[in-house]
Amino acid sequence: MEVSFITRKNGNDDLVNESIRFSEVLVIGPNGDQLGVMAKDEALRKAYDLDLDLLCVAPNARPAVCKILDYGKYRFESQKKAKEAKRNQHVTEVKPLRLSPVIDKHDFETKVKQASKWLESGMKVKIDMRFRGRLITRQEVGMKIMNEFIATLGDLCSIEKKPNLEGNTVSCVLAPKKK
Repeated sequence: MEVSFITRKNGNDDLVNESIRFSEVLVIGPNGDQLGVMAKDEALRKAYDLDLDLLCVAPNARPAVCKILDYGKYRFESQKKAKEAKRNQHVTEVKPLRLSPVIDKHDFETKVKQASKWLESGMKVKIDMRFRGRLITRQEVGMKIMNEFIATLGDLCSIEKKPNLEGNTVSCVLAPKKK
């Protein structure tokens, strides 16, 4: 009896058909039933008789565990699962906002309005206040403005990182309140 082995190209690192390097494997059938330990060639022959592929699902086990399945369908399903997982992961964006220790009332209100929009849409806001020149000696004025800004947004956010001075910049991070 002549058996022709067909090698299917596979782009990932899966061990399929002839790329399986083990001489003996534990074979699981297409329905999930255990067919036992057999030689790789015999397992490949069984898979090809069913017009399916042999995929090594546990290469580190002794003996390695291989499953008879439709590799194209398996790969499609795994790509679909990966795409679904990627779509379901949530990345929180951090929006930067810069204040000045000598900010005017209207500018302050505009910045509050912008920060509240970002917080309502679920983004975090990083507030920076840079002290330039002689303003570094008036840090208490800057901290008062920063605390007033946080208090104005108090019902929309929680403080993730409290305001603290790093070099000549005071920064803090506000996160939206969980609903």
